[in-house]
Amino acid sequence: MIKKLLFSLFSIFLVYQSLELINLLIHINPAELSWTAIIGMSLLLNLFITGVFAFLGFVYKTNKLLPSSYYQIKNTKSLETIYRIFGVKFFKALLLKAFWGKEKNRKKYFSGAKTGIENFDFQTRQSEFGHLAALISVLIVSFISLIKGHLAIFILTTIINLIGNLYPIILQRTHRIQIERLTNLLEKRR
Repeated sequence: MIKKLLFSLFSIFLVYQSLELINLLIHINPAELSWTAIIGMSLLLNLFITGVFAFLGFVYKTNKLLPSSYYQIKNTKSLETIYRIFGVKFFKALLLKAFWGKEKNRKKYFSGAKTGIENFDFQTRQSEFGHLAALISVLIVSFISLIKGHLAIFILTTIINLIGNLYPIILQRTHRIQIERLTNLLEKRR
């Protein structure tokens, strides 16, 4: 209960911080910003907005906000092609090196047991929803910055957003292809 309250409050704090940054973008002349400020604002916009959805996803079943049909992979060949073209395997390798390579961290999402498959599926949906909501929200903010003349912030924020949110979405969808194959294999063995 305390965790839910704290994470919810932290999400509210990040919403407030995001709105403050957006308000600053709306009212500041692009010529007044240094490259350090542009980079900082682009990073913070992505971090704050993505954090809003991440912290909510840690304590609420946010994936339920989308119909279960959204999470079903309908065209695996297309997804696998996108995965290859975008080089998501390099993103995955970076994540494994930086954080998920530790067995303790991986076990939180997939224990290796049959029951772990359901948890892994749930975790991919939670993660995908959080990144999808953040991707859309950051894109909206990016276009607001572009309308206000902040071309550099628009470009940098969009690049960070695509790497930080689109790549994880593609990765989670790819994981669900593997989950489906594994589930089908286990059902055939029964």
